[in-house]
Amino acid sequence: MPTTVFDQFTRRTTDVTTQLAALGIPLTAPPPPPADLNPADPWASNYTAPVDRSSLAWCTAVTMLADHHHTGIDRQVLAADALLRELGVRGLAQLHSDLHANAPVDYRFTCCPYCSGIGEDPTQPTCPEAGCASWLEFAGHDHVCPVCHGEDFQPEWVTEERMTELEELLADAIEEREERASLRHRIRARLYHRTTRS
Repeated sequence: MPTTVFDQFTRRTTDVTTQLAALGIPLTAPPPPPADLNPADPWASNYTAPVDRSSLAWCTAVTMLADHHHTGIDRQVLAADALLRELGVRGLAQLHSDLHANAPVDYRFTCCPYCSGIGEDPTQPTCPEAGCASWLEFAGHDHVCPVCHGEDFQPEWVTEERMTELEELLADAIEEREERASLRHRIRARLYHRTTRS
């Protein structure tokens, strides 16, 4: 039976929640106890809402962290809790950037970890399911993915553009290096000429 892109969202949450259940980790992260909230501590968490560890966003965050750090998801549970508590689903874009050494992520070329490149929020109904007017597709619609903001993931189109940019950067670097080498050669020649005359 062929699978759709939407099946992978269900598979992702099922895989993570199964692992959590096997490890005895609850599917809801309780808020920190009120006694732990110290208003004088600038690093104290003031978030009181529980975190749903069976949500697609949380499962995506813990999977990204575990894959990046080459650990089991049990080692990344608290980090995923903190990310979702503090930044919500949009925090996945910040996490993705952080995992790429703070480089901006081009979602036209890199597949979005949350929506897998479809450009819509996978937890919301699609426009045809919700009965949205067709003109809303071009008007900054609410169904866009909160991580990639609906970028059109088409690496085969972007690759040519990227290769052209890289070739231009390489040509500029080679030209700059040759100019520096020529300058160094002239400086050495003058210094040598001065030292031989004196």
